[in-house]
Amino acid sequence: MSHRPLPGRRSVLRGSLAASAALSLPTALGAAPAFARSGRPTAGWGVQAGDVTCDSGLVWVRSDRPARMIVETSATESFRAARRWHGPRLGPGTDFTGTTRLRGLPSGEQIHYRVLLADPDDPRRTGEPVTGTFRTASAKRRDGVRFVWSGDLAGQGWGINPEFGGYTIYNAMAALDPDFFLCSGDTVYADGPITETVALPGGRTWRNVTTEEKAKVAETLGEFRGNFRYNLLDENLRAFNARVPSIVQWDDHEVTNNWYPGEILTDARYTEKRVDVLAARARRAFSEYFPISTLRRPGGRVHRVQHHGPLLDVFVLDMRTYRNANSPNDQPVDPQGILGHEQLQWLKRELSRSRAVWKVIASDMPIGLVVPDAPNIEAVAQGDPGKPLGRELQIAELLRFVKHRRITGTVWLTADVHHTSAQHYQPSKAVFSDFEPFWEFVSGPLNAGAFPANALDGTFGPDRVFVKAPTTANVSPAGGFQFFGEVDVDGHSGELTVRLREQDGTVLFTQVLQPGRVGQ
Repeated sequence: MSHRPLPGRRSVLRGSLAASAALSLPTALGAAPAFARSGRPTAGWGVQAGDVTCDSGLVWVRSDRPARMIVETSATESFRAARRWHGPRLGPGTDFTGTTRLRGLPSGEQIHYRVLLADPDDPRRTGEPVTGTFRTASAKRRDGVRFVWSGDLAGQGWGINPEFGGYTIYNAMAALDPDFFLCSGDTVYADGPITETVALPGGRTWRNVTTEEKAKVAETLGEFRGNFRYNLLDENLRAFNARVPSIVQWDDHEVTNNWYPGEILTDARYTEKRVDVLAARARRAFSEYFPISTLRRPGGRVHRVQHHGPLLDVFVLDMRTYRNANSPNDQPVDPQGILGHEQLQWLKRELSRSRAVWKVIASDMPIGLVVPDAPNIEAVAQGDPGKPLGRELQIAELLRFVKHRRITGTVWLTADVHHTSAQHYQPSKAVFSDFEPFWEFVSGPLNAGAFPANALDGTFGPDRVFVKAPTTANVSPAGGFQFFGEVDVDGHSGELTVRLREQDGTVLFTQVLQPGRVGQ
């Protein structure tokens, strides 16, 4: 890795970000938002950055009341000669959240920013500024790229536990000084209520922070919004957000378990049974709580390409919005598949256009691991090691396309299955062999139940080179098995190194890939 030195960055973060994390939240963390209504607007939920490119970035904030968003940027922590950006008015229509696009930023530089919230009727009255920082992508290959990825937060009833230190995995990720964080879905568990206590093995007790919105499955827009606010009660996450920009995708638990368009629920916990209604509300809340510009446009979408200089393009997939219904997944013809026809064509087109050395395919579900939705199939593989069937047909088409167009440097990253592993897909071991070898790396959860490793499907010839998973289901974060991954692209050699790490940052597995190859 060849990042230039960043003098003073860590000392800045120790001061300004600690102050940011300490801004006023509800006195009882479990309470719904209850900021004092007197005085000036406050931003106790912290700040986030996203959509960071070589010359731009998107900054997010949430106010406690109507306010005008103002962002100031500077090359230094002193904010001398600061540049000011006037953002939107924040109100109840977006749950008092908003974003401001920063343009014309210097490439490959540390950007210090602070968000001020002004009284919309008196712009001279502003709240305490909230400070953050991010590094723009470098236009110079030699500067390299480093990022981390994982997914699955506050699942299976394991929420913010102050006695456990909260979401401590974010501290381990921040310590690597990544350029960004790829969140691979299940950013919330809208279908997973959080109770005050959960029994642990050996007579111990897990104690959760609780809120009203997390006491039941989310159905209303307010309840979905409350799920996103819940995670921001964790000071580790708020400090991480203020330091590391994100690329975020969604999966099923932003809505409900294993959902697909058109589904009618039979779950007795829900009064609203129409998944399409729930998904629309969840999508709106998701777009309000993350800095994703493509979701805020007319006809907004989750799938997109994030360009990060000459070394890296990240292709963010959406395996929820366009999928067909879950089924045994053994149909001989399946044009809709898990991506839908239009998204597949978009992905093929963008991959063929990419000139980046590495093309990371951010998939919210694994390719060769069998993920059941009994008696149906939830992901791509259905356990039949024979020729491609069902959703496998679409993946086979994509893999064939990558081979015949000689698209170099593709790597698949995912989460979803609550363990960590590395799979090498080899045509010599596959029934369907019209593709070049490739790697798929799995990491997660961030803070959720851990589960045994899923079975492999032999259709695309996966070899599980590494795996770490518990032998029993729903192991709590106190029992370990919380994981994240790191990707480090060297600016000189172009080598891409993947490291699978435990919650405290310990390296479990390392794989080095060479640039310029169609398959490896």
